[in-house]
Amino acid sequence: MTASTSTHRTTISDYFSLIKFSHTVFALPFALVGFFLAVWHNGYPFEWRLLLLVVLCMVFARTSAMAFNRYSDRKLDARNERTRKREIPSGRIRAGAALALSLSAAAMFVLTTWFINPLCFYLSPVALAIILGYSYTKRFTAWSHFVLGLGLSLAPVGAYLAVAGVFSALPIMLAAAVLFWVAGFDIIYALQDTEFDREQRLKSVPALAGNTGALVLSSLMHGLTAAALVAAGILGGFGYLYWMGAGAFVFMLIYQHTLVKPRDLRRVNAAFFTANGIASVIFAAFAIADLWRSYDGSGISN
Repeated sequence: MTASTSTHRTTISDYFSLIKFSHTVFALPFALVGFFLAVWHNGYPFEWRLLLLVVLCMVFARTSAMAFNRYSDRKLDARNERTRKREIPSGRIRAGAALALSLSAAAMFVLTTWFINPLCFYLSPVALAIILGYSYTKRFTAWSHFVLGLGLSLAPVGAYLAVAGVFSALPIMLAAAVLFWVAGFDIIYALQDTEFDREQRLKSVPALAGNTGALVLSSLMHGLTAAALVAAGILGGFGYLYWMGAGAFVFMLIYQHTLVKPRDLRRVNAAFFTANGIASVIFAAFAIADLWRSYDGSGISN
């Protein structure tokens, strides 16, 4: 550690950078769709308190997962040219502080679920096992991208459970869309580390199949995302606003694949954050608007 990093005073912005708070736009919009699906599609009562608890669960779970990921990957990040300037390898945040943040956020997540309902509380350790366990999966499987997708796919199902207290096919269908979507764009993001992963004997789809094969699989996953959104739209009997949002989402999926080529990875970050962040927000806005538009107050959408 250099003298400049050893004397660095950790700031709030360092912690926000550590957990990539801006990336909340990936899963939170789908959690809101799951919440309002229960309220405006299935007629469960709306409560501001419950909405706040759902948002807090999302924030705490994601904070715990990201801080733990940075902690578990700290030695790998220090060896990787692309990541060695991250907060822990650069000395801006101590490893122990990141771990403490992760464990504290995990505890707050479980505590928050206690105030929602018993089912969410009992399932909270399962959710934590998935989102924290993801950080170690690339040590032994190339399909770690799908574990990440599974973790984020809990958002619409968890939010629905918070309101309804029971499982339902429609939020599970939306969860499938999230799983395939996240796995697909995480494969694209992993293209940046293909050679590093091979050198360090880490597992990833790009390291296993090469950049061309990885992009083909990513395209397939995003095709399944589109299919899941269509199936959810039909199953839920959604109106034109939902279909506009789903169409915009699929367009952004196609667009991100035009940004990245097997031998040209310069626009990976634009594909990863910009395209996917916009896609998630637009879809959620239109889907929630459609739910509100069609709600007649009786508990079932028209």
